Amino acid sequence: MKKIDVQEFHFNLENNIFEMHERLKNKTWLPDKYTSFYIRDPKLRHIHKATVRDRVFNQALFRVLYPIFDRNFIFDSYSCRKEKGVHKGVLKLEKFLRMDTNNYRGKTFALKCDVRKFFDSISHEILFGFIKEKVKDNDVLEIIKLILDSFETKFGKGLPLGNVTSQLFANIYLNKLDQFMKHNLKIEHYLRYCDDFIILSKDKNFLIKLIPKINAFLQNELSLGLHPKKVEIRKNTWGVDFLGYIILPHYKVIRTKTKIRIMRKIVEAKKQSDKNLINNDYFQRMANSYRGVLSHCKGYKIVKNINSFKKMHWIY
Repeated sequence: MKKIDVQEFHFNLENNIFEMHERLKNKTWLPDKYTSFYIRDPKLRHIHKATVRDRVFNQALFRVLYPIFDRNFIFDSYSCRKEKGVHKGVLKLEKFLRMDTNNYRGKTFALKCDVRKFFDSISHEILFGFIKEKVKDNDVLEIIKLILDSFETKFGKGLPLGNVTSQLFANIYLNKLDQFMKHNLKIEHYLRYCDDFIILSKDKNFLIKLIPKINAFLQNELSLGLHPKKVEIRKNTWGVDFLGYIILPHYKVIRTKTKIRIMRKIVEAKKQSDKNLINNDYFQRMANSYRGVLSHCKGYKIVKNINSFKKMHWIY
């Protein structure tokens, strides 16, 4: 069911679209204030949601900018791109691991890194400079500048997590890191999903020496830094933790924390359903969604538990 603000906008759609067009044409459009709230995904995230009108603006701008920038991204950047995503990224990492280990007959090491407070730390000035390298239309640049100026965590920094344009801007920003990895450091087996990235090498010392080079580039070129507690090197036989999965030789599983979180949500949804606080369709969609996540890994036991809850639900 559509939310009330979307329903209201759609009810008066023609007038709203006409008004938006006039504001753009007359250069009188300004972003509205964001609605702020927190979600757990699984960690606590501070979301800033734009109004429906501004979400339409952002989506239109995204459609204009995406083809301009996406063609310049490396192949192995998997966040918020067409034909990419979590599962494509995990499959590619599995392929890299098989290549590096001669189909798991040898061993390799994985350097996994996370950019510290990434969205909060993105410099508007640096980002706008990257955008101007490809966008030459002054009217479009003015709109982008308005969107950037509409939000900051501290002076001149930060992107709102709720905007679709923020996901594209994040890829534009870290594309400089991707290019540095591929062309300057000559890393063959590297892939990134948003602010998480991973590098494979048979030489552990090579990976150790990479860490200060990567951190220096982030600090000097992007005004960012690696999260000191989220940099780790693991042997592939221990399991490589990436995008919610633990990848082991010949199979993968989901993280233990993820298993616990899934079952807690299923149990809670079952309780709410029994009290008629949520309907049957919602419960079934949730269960099917988790079964879809688990279909990509070795998760028979937890799928069996979810199925038992679905059967109990039908009985009630």
